[in-house]
Amino acid sequence: MSHYDYIIIGAGAAGLLLADAMGGDQFFASKSILVLDKDNKTNNDRTWCFWERGKGQFDDLVHKTWDNIYVGGQQFQKSTSILPYTYKMLRGIDFYNHFLPKVKAYPNITWAQEEVIDIEEKEIEVLVSTTQQKYIGRTVFSSRYDPSILLKQKKFPALQQHFLGWQIKTDRLVFNSEEVTFMDFSVPQKGNTRFIYVLPFSENEALVEYTLFSEHLLEKSEYEDAIKTYIATDFGDAKYTIEETEFGSIPMTCYPFHQHNTDRVFHMGIAGGWAKPSTGYTFYNTSRQVPKLVEHLKRGKRLSEFHQKSRFLFYDMLLLDILHGKNHLGHDIFESMFRRRKASLILKFLENETNLWEELKIVTAPKPLPFIKALFKRMF
Repeated sequence: MSHYDYIIIGAGAAGLLLADAMGGDQFFASKSILVLDKDNKTNNDRTWCFWERGKGQFDDLVHKTWDNIYVGGQQFQKSTSILPYTYKMLRGIDFYNHFLPKVKAYPNITWAQEEVIDIEEKEIEVLVSTTQQKYIGRTVFSSRYDPSILLKQKKFPALQQHFLGWQIKTDRLVFNSEEVTFMDFSVPQKGNTRFIYVLPFSENEALVEYTLFSEHLLEKSEYEDAIKTYIATDFGDAKYTIEETEFGSIPMTCYPFHQHNTDRVFHMGIAGGWAKPSTGYTFYNTSRQVPKLVEHLKRGKRLSEFHQKSRFLFYDMLLLDILHGKNHLGHDIFESMFRRRKASLILKFLENETNLWEELKIVTAPKPLPFIKALFKRMF
């Protein structure tokens, strides 16, 4: 069996960013690193979006940016600027094409396209088994997410942000290419929190997604029917072709995934609880967590101690408590926030960057009773 100082399981955002950070740091030059992933990363299998102020580290890879968003519902429509933020879209294939060759070029990093089936922590090392062979590592970073962890507990409500998206091209100009449809709640809610999300690349090309916050997934046909209905309602007789499709499901929970970390096995990305519980956004937070993790390693600190508590987690928990018990209230909560507060302030809050005064403005925008009830239930 081959031995490595570090084994990174999963070459998604977390895995490749970590491998690149370690490979480019002289501190790890004498360390052997193995990166494992079951895919060759040659497909555009996902889309990452995030917002940030000014220039960022991924600007050269970004596919499209927007300075304006639209939020609407049955009786509410609002188009607004998000400045000083910019909404940015990054295609998975562009990310892989940039970072994978860099990672493979580092002399101390080995890349292997193999599927991991088991991780066994021993006294002084970790045994990683793939469908082809076994490896031994001193430290393992894993992006493998196990949904059963949430099903086995009741203390923390667990919803899913699940979505199906079509990248379409229409036969006429129907999209506003300068504005993202951030949340359109005009679609039937059916007892859940459901909305349409549109990323327009041009006036006749866009990614259209049907998204839900709920406990259970739908049949594929229900997502597809909702997208068809939305296109027919908003764009009339416009004909279109489907260029690409994507499907995803992101856990929405405040469950402390970090409690499963040890000093030898560390979970990252969605598996480590790096997704924003109330929105599902993961990529940007991952890009901020990786440098902190690398610095933690360089200081010789224990991996099991890499965790930061935040008051924003409590805000997320209250919202999830509400949506878990009364999922249909989601559209009213988000519509109230965008109706009564500036979009830039809401985005700042969702990035965990606001001060207490700004947070008071945010939490007083929706109707207070559901939050008061959730607060007392969580306290007592």
